[in-house]
Amino acid sequence: MQFEDILYEVRNGVAWIIINRPDKMNAFRGQTCDELIRALNRAGYDRSVGAIVLAGAGERAFCTGGDQSAHDGNYDGRGTIGLPMEELHTAIRDVPKPVIARVQGYAIGGGNVLATICDLTICSDKAVFGQVGPKMGSVDPGYGTAFLARVVGEKKAREIWYLCRRYSGQEAVAMGLANVCVPHEALDGEVQRWAEELCERSPTALAIAKRSFNMDTAHQSGIAGMGMLALKLYYDTEESREGVAALKEKRKPEFRRYAK
Repeated sequence: MQFEDILYEVRNGVAWIIINRPDKMNAFRGQTCDELIRALNRAGYDRSVGAIVLAGAGERAFCTGGDQSAHDGNYDGRGTIGLPMEELHTAIRDVPKPVIARVQGYAIGGGNVLATICDLTICSDKAVFGQVGPKMGSVDPGYGTAFLARVVGEKKAREIWYLCRRYSGQEAVAMGLANVCVPHEALDGEVQRWAEELCERSPTALAIAKRSFNMDTAHQSGIAGMGMLALKLYYDTEESREGVAALKEKRKPEFRRYAK
């Protein structure tokens, strides 16, 4: 199985799936999402694998969401918005193995959503979490909002989305967005220890437990599908395009000029 945008390796029964676009802060394009889906399914149904780690290459970022250089009203791949986000989120939730997000740096935008959806999140003291959608002419109107509220509470979720502030690893642990924050140099060892501990547990029991947890929020898949359709319509507006234009021109966006 050949990959261009990601790395795939198994370490002592633990599958590491690494977004390998450090020059883009591990932002994903359509191809990245397709490769992540394939890798998750490969690891999820490999009986020699007991746990999965989702990570980002380099020191700066876990993932910073959609690659804006591949977005001008639409992204570069398939799916409602040119990214198969519904499929990627579903793959993380549906594989019968725990998925651990390893966050060593920025987990921003769509990257923050990935960390939220993963079963467990382990971060370093250099991690930075947050949302940027309303600053960029975008939003994640599915798991990124509805499921986030389950994870951190309604008020905190609204704060994260409305204000687009940034939060440290310690703050992420305090709000329930991450399980533990460790010194940066200890991150890989801690992630591997957690994953190997999972490998010692009954795989069937873990699969049942994961599906049981997911059943409580399964309706959010419908929210995500409708939300992505609404997002596609939003991307077709001048208001949304203003966010991308402002980023390219390195200026502050003027969204209210286009709001109707």
